Formats: sequence, structure tokens, C-alpha cells
Amino acid sequence: MPPDKSISHRALMLGALARGNSLVYNLSSADDVQSTQSCLSALGVRFAVQGGALSVHGVGREGLCAPASGLYCGNSGTTMRLLAGILAGSEVSTMLTGDDSLQRRPMQRVVKPLLAMGGEVSTTEGHPPLVIRGRTLHPVVWCPEVASAQVKSAILLAGLSCAGKTRVTEIHPTRDHTERLLQAFGAKVAYGPAWAEVEGSAVAPFKFRVPGDISAAAFLVVLAACLPQASLRIEGVGLNPGRTGFLEVLRGMGASVHWEVETEEPEPTGFIEVSGGSLRSFYIAKELVPRVIDELPILAVAAACAEGRSEVRDATELRFKESDRIRALLGELNKLGVQTEEYPDGFAITGGGLRGATVNSHGDHRLAMALAVAGALAGGEMTIGGADCVSVSYPNFWADLVRLARGERA
Repeated sequence: MPPDKSISHRALMLGALARGNSLVYNLSSADDVQSTQSCLSALGVRFAVQGGALSVHGVGREGLCAPASGLYCGNSGTTMRLLAGILAGSEVSTMLTGDDSLQRRPMQRVVKPLLAMGGEVSTTEGHPPLVIRGRTLHPVVWCPEVASAQVKSAILLAGLSCAGKTRVTEIHPTRDHTERLLQAFGAKVAYGPAWAEVEGSAVAPFKFRVPGDISAAAFLVVLAACLPQASLRIEGVGLNPGRTGFLEVLRGMGASVHWEVETEEPEPTGFIEVSGGSLRSFYIAKELVPRVIDELPILAVAAACAEGRSEVRDATELRFKESDRIRALLGELNKLGVQTEEYPDGFAITGGGLRGATVNSHGDHRLAMALAVAGALAGGEMTIGGADCVSVSYPNFWADLVRLARGERA
């Protein structure tokens, strides 16, 4: 599996905030993570390859310097939102921009709490670019309107610069990568399901190995679950409880799936085993949605192969990803002969199999990979337009998919 993208972002940023050399092993090479590294380089952070790891020479928040021009975040919403939290409490003034897809994504959700902390951050009608003028912040108690680990993380990273305690209370629990890494690397942080609190403090240099990306694993796990007689074992993968929801959904669908944590700190890591067989429908809503938000496209493919009618509700957030993932996903599945129904906050899919067709990724990496798995399960030829966008999160996806199809060890 490729190294975890979400954790890689955070490891680089915390390394930048530490004073001294941190070593990050098994860093993701995904385009999004390269965007984070490029932005940090422009802020004065130095990187070097050292003994199989990436050395991050952090300068601390106060050592960050203004870039020669604005910071380009590419397609990465994580880069933009988390950097906004870091820079709002720094001495740096700059502008954060991105590609066409990122420029359409909502940013007011992260700007509002930063403004409440005394930050000076502006958008263009709630969208990028973000213009930030760093200044001294004060603590805040905040309940985000949407369950978003990115928003929570931006607030916590801003809170590191404050004198006092900053607290975030969530409507539903989200992944806690930021909290775990902050704790492991010396920050004053406390957290539990649906809440986190950080006190102004420094981050110490660290050594850390990034686990495999469970969201990338999801595509191959679902493919194996849908193929009779198939079996798959993935080792060294992150098993953060905020991201194992899709495994629970598959188990509820009747899939033979087992996962086990082998090491706990700072991130739960272990293996996943899955065997193919017949599947039944699912219902996903409320607090489960944040735990499967990135896996909903591939779970939709599983639903198309299952018996019965599956339904997803309370997932409006899908409309604000790299594409409108509800509309784009259902439109492409319709081309594959799948019966779907669209809701403002989700969708329904009636299982019945897939047929080959020419489809389009809409420039969305998770949609491209979900369609690729659909193609592997469909009868007939599949052509995917814009398939190269998988490099955003999983550069070796196509090679790994071919190896799995051939029964080879990835």
C-alpha cells in the first residue's frame, strides 16, 4: 500500500513546526503531499533524504518566512486548510491558491474559527484564494458546523500558537491523526471521541514511520470482496478507528473481512484480510458518514454488485470534494447500467451488476479508482477518461490493480 496521505501531510507540517531535524520514514509520494512539501519549502523549511527517510529541518512557527510569491496548494484541500491554521498565528503574510478544482472548494468553514481567534484571513466569496496576514491569536472554543478533520486540525494547529487552551467539539467524531501526532511529538493536547483540546506549546523533533494508506487499500479490498474465490491480505496499513468504517460496512454486507491492530503508537497499524463472496445492501447515515467519507465512491461500486437497495444519507459533504461526488458518481454508474437515485444529501443504488462503458473521472482521483474497480468487475470493456488523476493520492494504483487481477503479491 502507498504511505498514508493524510498522515504524511501532518508529519511534514509538525516537522516544520519543530525546531531541529525530524525524520519521516515511508512518506507518501502522492501529488497532494508534494504540494505540502513545496509550500513548506517556500516558507523556509529545508528537506533532505537521509538514510531512507526524509529529514525535515523545522524552524518553528516563529522561524517561518514569507514566500517570494503566494503558496500554490495544487489539488490539496488538506494543504490549504491546515496551512491556514499554521500561518494565521505566524508572522507570515501570504496568499494560498490552488488548481481549478481546489479554487471551487468551500473555505469559509476554516476561515470562521480563525477569525474568531483574532486571525486576519479572507476569501473570495468563501472560496480560495485565501489571503492571510499572520498575527497573534487567542484561544477559542469552537463547534464546527460540519464534521471535518481538516477544520478541526486547522483550529488545533492555530491553537498551538495561543496562550491558553483551544477546544474543538464536533457534531460527529472524525479521524484523530492530528491529535495523535501532536501528543506523540510533545504538544500539550488532550482528546476523545468528538472533542480535542490543545494548549499553546512547542512541538519537539521526532522520528516517525507513516503506515500504509487505508483509504487507498479500500479500492483493492472492495475488489477482492466482490470477486468470488478471491482472497487478499494487506499488511502494514493504518487502522485508525476514524477510518475503519468501510470495513465495518463490508462486514455488515456479509463480506468475509478481518482486520487486526499490531502496533498502537502513535497510529494503530496492522493488517486487513478479505475473501470474496456474495454481498447484501447497506444503509449509511449520521455518525458513520465521517468515518467512510473517502470510501463512499468505492462502497457505491460494492452496492452495485450487492443484492438489494443500498442507501447513503447525511453525506452532503460529498458535493464539496474534488468533484460533486454524488452527481458525478451516479452519472458514471448510470453509464455502467446501474440503477441509482440522487438525494440532496446522498444516494441510493440498486444492485444488479455492471457493464462496460466509456466513463470519465471528472478529475477526481477517488472517482477514477472506483470506476477502475467497477471496470474490473464489469462485463465488457471499460475506458476511463482522465485516469491519470490517481497520482493525487495513489501513484502506483494501476500497477497494483494489475498485480491483484493477476493474483500476484503487490
